Amino acid sequence: MTQTTIVAGVCLGEDGWLELEEFARACGADAQFVRLLVDEGLLVPPVAAPAWRFGGDELARVRRIRRLQRDFEANLASVAVMLDLLDEVERLRTQLRRVGLDR
Repeated sequence: MTQTTIVAGVCLGEDGWLELEEFARACGADAQFVRLLVDEGLLVPPVAAPAWRFGGDELARVRRIRRLQRDFEANLASVAVMLDLLDEVERLRTQLRRVGLDR
């Protein structure tokens, strides 16, 4: 049996930012969904004025949000809790690495 790996990439352009429509397409979503994430506080555009712009960190976050929604059939309130917990786990792992107690 042959295993196939598909890798997808997004070019962030010369300045490293995507505007709202480009960003939504890169996330596999529509602009309305991205606006909803910003309204709910799940996503903060690093460049807010005059037009929202998003970078690689935000792209990874939206992909994670969509994955959590899909895998757990979670609403945005549940996703917010999951993201908080995942962020806390990562923070604690970082602290463990700093003091040499990681695996």
